[in-house]
Amino acid sequence: MSINLNAHAFAGNPIRSKTLKAHDPLSPSSAFQSLKTHLLQNPETTSLPPPPKSPLFKVLPFRKGRPLASSSITGNNDDDVPSWHLGWISLPDCKYFLGKCGMDLTEDSLVYLGSKIEDDVVYWAVDVSGESRLVPELGSKQFCFVELRTLMVATDWSDSIAMGELAIAGHARALLEWHNLSRFCGHCGEKTIPKEAGRRKQCSNESCKKRIYPRVDPVVIMLVIDRENDRALLGRQSRFVPRMWSCLAGFIEPGESLEEAVRRETYEEAGIEVGEVVYHSSQPWPVGPSSIPCQLMVGFFAFAKSLEINVDKEELEDAQWHSREDVRKALAVAEYKKAQKTTAAKVDQMCKGVEKGQSLSADFNVESGELAPMFFPGPFAIAHHLISTWANQDVPTDGVKAGSKQPSSSILNL
Repeated sequence: MSINLNAHAFAGNPIRSKTLKAHDPLSPSSAFQSLKTHLLQNPETTSLPPPPKSPLFKVLPFRKGRPLASSSITGNNDDDVPSWHLGWISLPDCKYFLGKCGMDLTEDSLVYLGSKIEDDVVYWAVDVSGESRLVPELGSKQFCFVELRTLMVATDWSDSIAMGELAIAGHARALLEWHNLSRFCGHCGEKTIPKEAGRRKQCSNESCKKRIYPRVDPVVIMLVIDRENDRALLGRQSRFVPRMWSCLAGFIEPGESLEEAVRRETYEEAGIEVGEVVYHSSQPWPVGPSSIPCQLMVGFFAFAKSLEINVDKEELEDAQWHSREDVRKALAVAEYKKAQKTTAAKVDQMCKGVEKGQSLSADFNVESGELAPMFFPGPFAIAHHLISTWANQDVPTDGVKAGSKQPSSSILNL
C-alpha cells in the first residue's frame, strides 16, 4: 500500500506564520497585552470597552498531555467515517468553565500558539491537568481529552485540514510539556516565570534571570541498506507489538554530526558499519514521553559496509536483513486505512461518552485478515516513508546528503 503525503504528520502547522512585528495586533506581544485586558474584564460588572483592534481568542485546553477534542460525522450514510476536531473554546467560555471549577484563568497560564491573519484569530493553549472537575463539565458538551498518539492514528492523512489540526496539537503539547519541565531554573533552582506569551521562560531570581527556551531533542532515524543483496536492515524493540519491525534510531550526542550519529547508532545497535549517508526528510515527533517533549526525527538512508549483525540486546530485541520483495509484500497487505477508520470511530465513541478506555494496541493493528510475517509503522511515522520509499523505488546515492541546501524531489516524493 503506497501512501502519499504533502508533509509528515505534525509538520505543516497552519497557524505558525512568519514572525510578526511587535506592533501587529496578532503578534505574541500585542496579543498578550490584549489578552491581559480581556482577562481583567468581568462582563457582568465592568463598563470598560474592549481593547482596540482586539483579535478573537481561541483556547485549546490540555489535560495530562491530552488535547481536548470533539468528533462529528458529515454524511448520512452508515459507512461514513467520523472526523475528530480540536476542541477550541472561546476565551469567555474558558474562563466560565474554569470558574465553575474554582480555578482562575490567568495570562501566565496561557501559551501563545499562533494566529490566522485572514480570520483575525489568535490561538492559545492552557494546561488544566490540575482540575479533574472539568472532565465531566466538558464531557457534557461531547468534548473529550484524547491521547495525541490516538488522534495521530485516527487522522485521515488525505485531509489537509485534519493534518493541520494534528500539527497544531503536537506543537501545543510540546510547549505545555516543556513548561511543566522547566518550572525551576537549572542554574540557581529558583522558580521560572513565562515570558513572551509563554514562548520562553526566565528565572525569577533577580541576580540570575537566566533565559530558558523550548527544548527540541534531535534524533537520527535511518534505513540501513545492503545495496549488493537488495536488502534493508530492520530492528525490533521489546515494546513493539508482535511482528512489528522498524528503522534503527537514536539520539544525537553532543559534538557529533548527523552523519556521525547515524554511523555510531547503527554500529552500537546492530554491529553494522555504515559508509555513505543520504538525507531523506525530517519530522517533529511530540508524542514521546513527557520528559522529552518534542523530538525532531531526522531521516536518512545509510549504506552498509559490513553485513554481519551483532545485536546489542540492551538496545534492540532483534535486527534482521529483509529483502525488498518481502518488504513490498508486507506493505501491500497492511491495512493502514482500516486502522485509521477504526481509531477515528473509537475517538468518536470517546467524545460521545460511549468508550472510556484508550488501549493503544488496537490502534496499531494494521494487518489484513491473514497474519503477515511482519508489518511497519503507519504513514504517520517517518519510518514508514523511509521503508516504503526504498521498497517502491531505487534510492539515489548522489541525491540529498546531510547539509545539502536543496532536497531532491526524487527522494522526497513520498
